[in-house]
This record gives sequence, structure tokens and C-alpha cells, in this order.
Amino acid sequence: MAFQNFEIIAGDPESKVILHVPHSATFIPEDVRELILLSDKELKAELDEMTDTLTEAVALKATELSGVKPWLFINNFSRLVIDPERFPDDREAMNAVGMGAVYQKTSIGTQLRNADPAIEKQLLDDYFHPYAKALNDLVVQRFAVQGEITLIDVHSYRVSQHPNAINHGQKRPPICIGTDEFHTPNWLTEAAQSAFSIIGENYINEPYSGTYVPLSFYEKESKITSLMMETRADTFLTDELVKHAGFETVAKALAQLIYLIQLR
Repeated sequence: MAFQNFEIIAGDPESKVILHVPHSATFIPEDVRELILLSDKELKAELDEMTDTLTEAVALKATELSGVKPWLFINNFSRLVIDPERFPDDREAMNAVGMGAVYQKTSIGTQLRNADPAIEKQLLDDYFHPYAKALNDLVVQRFAVQGEITLIDVHSYRVSQHPNAINHGQKRPPICIGTDEFHTPNWLTEAAQSAFSIIGENYINEPYSGTYVPLSFYEKESKITSLMMETRADTFLTDELVKHAGFETVAKALAQLIYLIQLR
């Protein structure tokens, strides 16, 4: 039986901002866990490597600090169930390393689950497509009210690149800002650079590029804008993945970006 893998937290009616938190959770339903080939110890290590730890907490704290509270769309399941940020088809570059919408490989390139098209389709039907539809519906609803909406895609990444990746050798600054040529206007990039400056140096689309936009709007509606916040984990987490004083700084930076968007 599939369970709803997402949560929507309503913001202020006049808010133009939706925070999307896709990779913060570690929960895996039992029937999905049974298909994962890793031992419990190996699975914990993989979750420690692949989870954007405490990014949900960052988003919630930023919301608390915001005068006009954004709406939140949060993935309650681990990305090892499905990764809602991937294209569910041949457009997805991460298919090349077995980490498309349904991962077949781990962060070190070992087998996560056996390749089975029927199981992959079931996971997409149970979790990926309902998630995508619900987020699309939220954007539709908010867009109808406000006439413009900005999605902020809230992520983090580890200090060291994992072996099974496609972007080796790139810089790993305190902040990476992911943009899209169509959906990220200059004003939004500049607002993010200003807000995130309190965290540290930033790079655009390095080591991660792009940002989430519902496919029904992708490259079609320029008033649906989007930007990805990729915070290097050591700026707010210890080596044991516990938050330190930098957590408040990261949350304040995100709250400042929300404020700058609302000013427009």
C-alpha cells in the first residue's frame, strides 16, 4: 500500500514563495526497504551520505523568521524511494550512473536495488507522479492567486563528492546557487547572492545546476520563477550531522531571500 509521501504547510495568503524540500527525509516504507539490497548498516551509511540532512529544519526556521510566511512542500520519504527532482524519462542525465528518478545504484556505485522495470513503474506510479501532481497543483493554486510564484528549492551537499557522480572536479563553495535560463531571472539570482552572502562565497550552477519547476510549466510560463539553494553541509552541520551555530545563519539567509522576493 502506498502512503502519501509529501506534506504541504500553508503559508500566508499573500505569499509569492513556495519552499520545496525534496531530500531531507530518511523514511523508507517497509515494502520498499525489502527491495533494497543493502544491510541495515550499509543503508544507514547511504542515507547519511545522500540525505540533505536538516534542510527541512532550515526551511521551517526560515519560515518562522519570515514576515510573510512562505508555503512549504516537503518530501516525507527518502530520495532512495523516488527522487522527485529527477526527470522520469530519458532526459535525466543521472540515468547514466543509475541514479535517475528510481535509483538502481548507491553513492559509491554499488547495486541499491535490482533493475526491474515493473517495480520501477510501480514506484513512479505510487510516489513520483502523485508528488509531482500535488506540487504542480499547489503552484497552479498559488499562481492563480498571486499571478507570479517563486519556488526556492532547498538542498545541501556534503564537503566531499561521492564517487558515483557526473560532476567530478568542480568547486564546492559554501553556497551553490542553481539556476535555469528560462525560470531564473537576473533579479532572483542577484537577490540570492545578496541574501546568501552571510554564509560565504557562492558559485552559480557549480557543483550542482538547475532548479525545480513543475513540468507543466517548464519553459512555458516565465512568471513561475525558481532558484535552487545548495548549502555545503559543514556551514551548518558538524561531522556527526548535528546542527551548529551556522544553522541560524543559513536560516536567516533563506529568510532574507524570501523577504527580498516579497518586496517585488
